Amino acid sequence: MNVHSAQTAYSIAPAETAQIAVAYGDGIGPEIMRAALRCMHAAGADLDIHEVVLGEKIYEAGHTSGILPDSWSTLRSAGVLFKGPITTPQGGGYKSLNVTIRKTLGLFANIRPCAALTPFVASNHPGMDVVIFRENEEDLYAGIEHRQTDEVFQCLKLVSIPGTERIIRHAFEYARSNGRRKVSCFSKDNIMKLTDGVFHKMFDKISAEYPEIAADHWIVDIGAAKLAASPEMFDVIVTTNLYGDIISDIAAEISGSVGIAPSANIGESFAMFEAIHGSAPNIAGKGIANPSGLILAGVQMLGHLGQQQAAMRLQNAWLKTIESGIHTADIHCATQSRMKVGTDDFADAVIDRIGEIPKLLKPAAVHGLQDAPVIAPPVRPAPAKRCLVGVDLFVRDTVVDPDNLAVRLIAATQQCGAKLTMITNRGVKVWPAGLPETFKTDHWRCRFECNDSHLKQMEIAELIMALSNKEIEVIKTENLYTFNGVPGYSLGQGQ
Repeated sequence: MNVHSAQTAYSIAPAETAQIAVAYGDGIGPEIMRAALRCMHAAGADLDIHEVVLGEKIYEAGHTSGILPDSWSTLRSAGVLFKGPITTPQGGGYKSLNVTIRKTLGLFANIRPCAALTPFVASNHPGMDVVIFRENEEDLYAGIEHRQTDEVFQCLKLVSIPGTERIIRHAFEYARSNGRRKVSCFSKDNIMKLTDGVFHKMFDKISAEYPEIAADHWIVDIGAAKLAASPEMFDVIVTTNLYGDIISDIAAEISGSVGIAPSANIGESFAMFEAIHGSAPNIAGKGIANPSGLILAGVQMLGHLGQQQAAMRLQNAWLKTIESGIHTADIHCATQSRMKVGTDDFADAVIDRIGEIPKLLKPAAVHGLQDAPVIAPPVRPAPAKRCLVGVDLFVRDTVVDPDNLAVRLIAATQQCGAKLTMITNRGVKVWPAGLPETFKTDHWRCRFECNDSHLKQMEIAELIMALSNKEIEVIKTENLYTFNGVPGYSLGQGQ
């Protein structure tokens, strides 16, 4: 059984002493971080630690980002962050610190290994060994949201060609260097034909460059269902940010427990290692939290830092501890566990087993701690011939009658070059020929297109002015372009 085989796949040239920044985190973070660091030092890790305070205390001091400006220099100087879980306050405009760090420091790849530890940790899938590559910077996690009317809120989904190429190529390079047999793509391009569509198209393009690796594509809903029911169907999965967040938690849970899953966040010049679980404030200070996710993230980090011997010793000691039946409460079971222990006692058990090799679980070995694949910079597409052919004007109107709105829009813009061709509400076409059963809000997308297939920017301003003169409120605009003659915008649902 190849247990957590992705944990040590990232390494750089060996260094005698490695600088790292350490953030103890919130909730259970300080407890499990102390345990993880003790285990790493016992395994022979040679670390120069620079502590940095992130998260709850910084939020409470009035910094909505969760990080002080001076802390960025500490992180950048170290090049690596070992981070405990962070509590993000709900509401109030607070931004997720994890997302901020990932995006600000270019950590485009989130790699989450999920492997079963059967029979020592309960799982219905004893052969499961899946590695999930999650794009880490784009998608809905761009966090660009607006309240546009009394009834409607918006979140923008951003997917770029170079961002997509980087994560997909990284997944294939990882599969090649680690002897993985297949890479699967999850998307929802049957609905989001442009954003998820470009992800699927890039996957097909790049997979052709790796003929020795099988490749397939799944619509994310059925893919997630198959992953939950039959994870042995999958090997490496690559997907966008939100889907990756969800399915990696599903995969971690069905493999045994979210509490033992590590996560690597990799960029070109910085890396961050963490457990995937949250700060669990309900059990903070009780000494019962499982430090395994952070210990295994430490294994990932040591491999990344070139300290492969320490990584191997730590991983094997952890495996031996699990194999010995010494378990924290979250993974304890009557049939396989010999002893229920708390955070510190679990760490002590791991330390006591430094130098031992598991007998039933497959041990880690230095030759398995492979160098990080070299990923070429993404090839940016040549600029296309763009043609502005129309505009979607989003308007607020509380008279929930699309026919009435169309009459007013046409009357207001009859002197303009672009003409009204469609109105949608929540993406569904409601004019012309809408159906009365369609539920409608106060948020309307009104599409204007020009007959000569070319629109000037000034004409868009004229449209907005014409509507404003008739007291029709434009709350948002989206230009409609073709790229080398191909529409760069979607049709309305039902159009």
